Formats: sequence, C-alpha cells, structure tokens
Amino acid sequence: MHGHGGYDSDFSDDEHCGESSKRKKRTVEDDLLLKKPFQKEKHGKVAHKQVAAELLDREEARNRRFHLIAMDAYQRHTKFVNDYILYYGGKREDFRRSGENDKTDMDVIRENHRFLWNEEDEMDMNWEKRLAKKYYDKLFKEYCIADLSRYKENKFGFRWRVEKEVISGKGQFFCGNKCCDKKEGLKSWEVNFGYVEHGEKRNALVKLRLCQECSFKLNFYHRRKEVKSKKRKNKAKKDCEESSHKKSRLSSMEETSKKKDKENSDEEEGTSESELWKGPVPETDEKSQEEEFDEYFQDLFL
Repeated sequence: MHGHGGYDSDFSDDEHCGESSKRKKRTVEDDLLLKKPFQKEKHGKVAHKQVAAELLDREEARNRRFHLIAMDAYQRHTKFVNDYILYYGGKREDFRRSGENDKTDMDVIRENHRFLWNEEDEMDMNWEKRLAKKYYDKLFKEYCIADLSRYKENKFGFRWRVEKEVISGKGQFFCGNKCCDKKEGLKSWEVNFGYVEHGEKRNALVKLRLCQECSFKLNFYHRRKEVKSKKRKNKAKKDCEESSHKKSRLSSMEETSKKKDKENSDEEEGTSESELWKGPVPETDEKSQEEEFDEYFQDLFL
C-alpha cells in the first residue's frame, strides 16, 4: 500500500499513456478533416526564425521599391553609384563621364552638311546624313548670303538663306552681304562658286543681290555677270522696233497721201481711200491669271 490508503498497480501508467495518445490522434484527425485547402498552417505564439526572416525581407523589399519609384532617373543613378562605392569601394570621380566626344544636332549637321546634294550623296544614308539632308531641304536656294570679308584675297563664302532671312527680305530686298543691310541700288549677280567639300572640288552657279559698295568688293579682281530682268530688255527692243515701224509707216502714209491728192484733185465728189479703208478692228489679248502672276514675280526674282 502506498500513499493515503490507495492501491498500486504496475499497469496503471500504461493505461493513462494509451488514452492520451488516442486523444491526440483524434484531435489531429479532426483538424485534418476540418482544414480548408487555402488555410495557412498554424504556428505557435513565437514565429519560426525562417518565417520571420522572410517577412522582414519582403517588407524591406516593398519599402525599397516604393522609394525607388518615388525617385527620378538622376536620383536613382546617384543612389546606385553611392551603394556601389559603399559596398565595393572606389572614388566618385571614377564614375564621371567625359564630355569630349559629345555632339549636338548642329555639330552633326556641320560635319555632314553639303552646299548641294547630288544623287551620289544620297546613297548609303546613315542617320547623320539624313539629319543634314532634312536641314538642307528646309533652306531657300533662290539667293545666297555672302561673306565678303576676305574679298582682297579673292576668297568668298556663300550659304543659302534660312526662313527668318526670307521673311525679313535679307538677301533679296536688302543687301546679301551678311554685314550689310542696305536696300538702295541693289544689283543681281550670277557667280560661279567653286568650293571644296569633303575632299572633293565642286562648282555651283549662285545668285546674289548686293549694293554698290558690296558689288565693288565682289568684282574686285574680275567682273562677274550681272543679271537683268528680261522684261525690261524685251520692252526696250519692242520700243525700238515700234518707233522704227512708226517712222516707216508715217513716211509711207505721207507718200500715199500725196499720190492720192494728185489723183483725186480733179474729182470733187470722189471719196478718199482712207475713208473707205480704215483697217480691221484691233484685237485685245486678255492675259490669264497665271501670266499676270508671272509678270508680277519676274521683277522680284532677277
């Protein structure tokens, strides 16, 4: 006998252990039956280290992504550079890019520009040549702007006009010298422009509108060809022809009138031939609208 009047048995502990193990199996089976397919596993009060680390990494990555999205491109670049220097070492000067080989659009146009584009030049077009050709197509090629600063050396520079110069009238209604703005006494000159471009000699026939002083500079060594309006030349020729024709016609009419006076002196009631024949009615040619526009613009573009 042990304890307070109780009894002892060798099989009492085994019976209690068997009952507890059966109860645990029943609870596990009940939990498996009641568990839903999308239900997460239950953990104890203290989370496992691996689970806690995954949650912290996920939260930190979310915060980092949020800050990167809020930055602009330059701030993001500086952050990455600073992180690289912090982790791997180095100097900030090593990440500064040199701008020696940087080119703007105007630099590309200057390198690939051509005064006149031929069919051979438009072959094998890369993007630099296409950019220069697009700029060339926007230029106005009726008159040139000249640089006459080195006229004593017989060296001249010519370029086409841009839109602002066309609107202001520079090179057409004002002197075409880039350092002169006179608009009185302008003359049109036709110049055979010889130049070297990309290692190739070329020639181009260009037109200039210059004042008297700048025309003297252009013709310092030899005289260029002056362009005059064809309309004025035709008018002068017509006036000379009409004046000579009128003189011959007047002389012939005087001779015929004298003969008629002699023939009709005896006839008192006879009518003169001038009264019987006055000639056909003169026809007036009506000009079309296109011809009128051509005559109007003929003096503008000499």
